[in-house]
Amino acid sequence: MSSAAIVEQSPGVFALSGVLDYQSGPALREQGGRLIRDTQASDCVIDCSAVQKSSSVGLSLLLSYMRDARAAGKPLSVRGLPHDMNGIAKVCELHHVLPVQA
Repeated sequence: MSSAAIVEQSPGVFALSGVLDYQSGPALREQGGRLIRDTQASDCVIDCSAVQKSSSVGLSLLLSYMRDARAAGKPLSVRGLPHDMNGIAKVCELHHVLPVQA
């Protein structure tokens, strides 16, 4: 069984953690979307530094969170993108789309 979570660490900073796969994806999608909509912060950051492992589901989540933030009128950035997620993003040519912090 996969263990994963998304929590608001501080206003607008969301920590994504654990194993991101087809088992954890649906719950993370719902929880993250709700957190982004409900935050009082003016912008959002998804911190992926605690992601242990990710399939393409992780990138799908990030793209969904980008849409949620855009719909809420809040800029979103991503930090701590793990090596495996970075590799998948490059292969899928999404690296230029994701707002990854240096």
